Amino acid sequence: MTLTPALFPALISAIAETITEQADAVTELDQAIGDGDHVFNLQRGIQALQAAAPEISGLDWPAAWQKIGMLLMSSVGGASGSLYATLFINLAKNSKDSTLSVVEFARLFDLAVTAVKQRGKADAGEKTMLDVLIPVAVKLQQDAAAGLTLAEIYADVRASAEAGVAATRDMLATKGRASFLGERSIGHIDAGAKTAQLMIAAVSSVLAQAGE
Repeated sequence: MTLTPALFPALISAIAETITEQADAVTELDQAIGDGDHVFNLQRGIQALQAAAPEISGLDWPAAWQKIGMLLMSSVGGASGSLYATLFINLAKNSKDSTLSVVEFARLFDLAVTAVKQRGKADAGEKTMLDVLIPVAVKLQQDAAAGLTLAEIYADVRASAEAGVAATRDMLATKGRASFLGERSIGHIDAGAKTAQLMIAAVSSVLAQAGE
């Protein structure tokens, strides 16, 4: 993996585009069992990252992840802000240097997702973004250890994210506002899981096209 933060402007632009395209559909999901403001909050963070993209693109990975995490913490409201901030700040915290192998990134991502679990006091099966992040972290480690090609890894990661978000439909929400609905939360896809899946798909597509 030769990816550097120089590709960050393209990554955040792809994320912004896919979230904008799916904003109405995701807001409808969120209004069914949440506060209805998830996309609005997320877009505030995306806009902050777009504004800082030139600076971030010139940093090494630890500094870039730290910058991303701090921006998300200050710009994204709701639970998503603190959880995504935790993810990126822990990527920075556990990173040893500015170079990345697939195996090393898989290790870092798994540690970061574990930190999100601890911060949110949640786990897989509770109808949250973790139902996407956890299976993606597991698949990433499995594929990296098996020596799969980057194209195969990106395809597997996208498939894992899609399966994760689909699985939230039949889950009982036990975290956040949706948990107050009890059994009525079953039958609805979690909006946070959906945006996590959309962003992972956008990032992996850009990386695949870049040949990274």
